Amino acid sequence: MDKIGKLYNGKMYIKRREWRGVKDTAYDFYRWLVTWKDLTKFVMRSPVRITKAVFNYRWMASYLTTPAFIDRHTMGQRGTALRISHLHFNMMIKHTTVLIANMFKADKRFGDTDLSEKIILFDEMMPMHLMSGFPNLLGIPSQLAPIFQCSVIDQQSMIPYLDAIENYGLPADVCPLPASEAGASIVDEYPIIGKCYITSSMPCDGSVMASSYQDRYFKLPTFNLSLPVRYLEKEVERYAVEDLKDCIAFIEEQTGETFDWDAYFKAMTQYNEETEYELEKWEINKTPYPQITGASLALYRMYSYLVAGSMDKRFLQLDEKVNKLMMKAYEKKEKCSRNMKHRAIVWSPPAHYYSNFSTWAENCWGINVLIDMESMVSTKLFNLENKEESLKDLAHTYERMTMRRHTNGGYVNVLDELWRVCEEFDADIVLMFGHISCKTMAGLTGLFEDQARERGIHLIWIDHDLMDPRTVSRKAMREKVNMYMKTVFQEEPVDESLVDFDDELTW
Repeated sequence: MDKIGKLYNGKMYIKRREWRGVKDTAYDFYRWLVTWKDLTKFVMRSPVRITKAVFNYRWMASYLTTPAFIDRHTMGQRGTALRISHLHFNMMIKHTTVLIANMFKADKRFGDTDLSEKIILFDEMMPMHLMSGFPNLLGIPSQLAPIFQCSVIDQQSMIPYLDAIENYGLPADVCPLPASEAGASIVDEYPIIGKCYITSSMPCDGSVMASSYQDRYFKLPTFNLSLPVRYLEKEVERYAVEDLKDCIAFIEEQTGETFDWDAYFKAMTQYNEETEYELEKWEINKTPYPQITGASLALYRMYSYLVAGSMDKRFLQLDEKVNKLMMKAYEKKEKCSRNMKHRAIVWSPPAHYYSNFSTWAENCWGINVLIDMESMVSTKLFNLENKEESLKDLAHTYERMTMRRHTNGGYVNVLDELWRVCEEFDADIVLMFGHISCKTMAGLTGLFEDQARERGIHLIWIDHDLMDPRTVSRKAMREKVNMYMKTVFQEEPVDESLVDFDDELTW
């Protein structure tokens, strides 16, 4: 068995591919080739414009490291777990390459195009479900490719944008996510596309302010979908539905299109099926034989929920395939991890520059992450017959988008749900990511610690700065877990080579 830490070489991530036995190594290499095939197909969708984009947008270079990104999240995996992770990541890549190619095909920076008039820009964390009612239009999250997804693939990619906005005058203690988004506006690194722009009441004030930069940058007619923050109160439901109706009317006015209820209900039928498959993954992970651990569960859930919006049938087909693999492995009581010593959940936002942290924790200490807070968005099924009731369901979905569900809505969403999830998943450890620039979560530290102590749950705080690896390094994040496991649990690592290794300059 490979000592995984020995594969790191400091700069290029790994010296060679991990040996997993003949069958699994061959499958892993085959999927590596599939990734390069998809990246090649991406370039061929619009070779001239994409070539121009490589030289105009510095974030485009980060996507060349996509194969290494997948390698980081599949390290140590074997059998069914390896196959499910590859299937998840490959589906995200297939969809992303089409999305980015459409951005460049429509980019007015490279010449006039009719496609731009068909594009509705969205704030990055807003789900795309609303666009299912406009099948002739294309919804694109404006910051997804340049910022959100890019920062997960390449830990160094956001540094130029953070420096740019701080030189512009923004304080350095602002959350790096909206800061990076604003910084990309300052240095002119967004494709110039879109007919109109939809913003929202995002998870925090910083994100709301960043949308004002986008508004001034794109110079498009803008609608702010301001769904209520205290969304658990029944009284606000009517307001949320009326706001959605106004947003639909705004898109109709700007584009001349009419909301297609048949297309909408078709997509929401797929959404219901996808949600049921997702809930089945959670149910299996609550048992003694979980089948999907690490980061792939959360990353795939966020992507399919936020970006695909149930309008790409390939996601449902993949869910069906993954479900069959998962159930077959569960019936055989197959272990998804070679060394499962602890059952853990992730709470609070993880660092974008270390999205494979849970993979490291599993391989180094046998800490298996069964569920991630960011994957626990809305799971309410849509009404498929009554338009008014379905709009209530849509509002419910937008109110509980990524991050917003657990930083808005009141005490019950932030604290009470954590302990409920711990009980359901029989978790003995919570990897509590302490985003040092997030004022909302920082104010609850004492409450988290007191309540964890009362319940006998181990709360391991891991500081990070979300998108800026210079503030808290990956190594410093790992050291928090190393110290806790050695001093509190008094355990020895599963893989000693992963306790201390050099990955400071890797992607």
